[in-house]
Amino acid sequence: MKNKITSLFFAGTIMLATSCASIVSKSKYPISINSMPSEASITITDKKGVEIFKGHTPANLKLKSGSGFFGKARYQVKFEKEGYDTKLVPVEFKLDGWYFGNILIGGLLGLLIIDPATGAMYKLDTEFLNETLAPVSTASTNHEGLNIYSINDIPSNWQNHLSLISK
Repeated sequence: MKNKITSLFFAGTIMLATSCASIVSKSKYPISINSMPSEASITITDKKGVEIFKGHTPANLKLKSGSGFFGKARYQVKFEKEGYDTKLVPVEFKLDGWYFGNILIGGLLGLLIIDPATGAMYKLDTEFLNETLAPVSTASTNHEGLNIYSINDIPSNWQNHLSLISK
């Protein structure tokens, strides 16, 4: 009987000392980054603007899901290649559903301390970035006044502001 009580005590202690998301999930997630054309220079910065990676596509690396206690990580991937427009792509993390398993399994320790401290309460929104870079346009925004451009010369970031004018 004493062995059963001791075993139950240790099992309960282990369950309370662990947390659900930390057990089932992880605090670093792999991400694959590719571009068309390949061999684009990439720079990854965190939400504070600190550079955490510099390399070329294709690239495979791991990103931390947490950014401090109860802090969700956010990253910005900057794609650059000569002859192409620079492209910025955000990498976001979201709340991991396993975090709520702490209510049943991990207890308050997992809910309020372990998962928030390790970042295991968040998971990567996407595992792949595959970006197509747009060629540098011949249109320039440096000229004042009225400018007329061919539809093929309009920069890609202007195209969503176009309006159709009927006769």
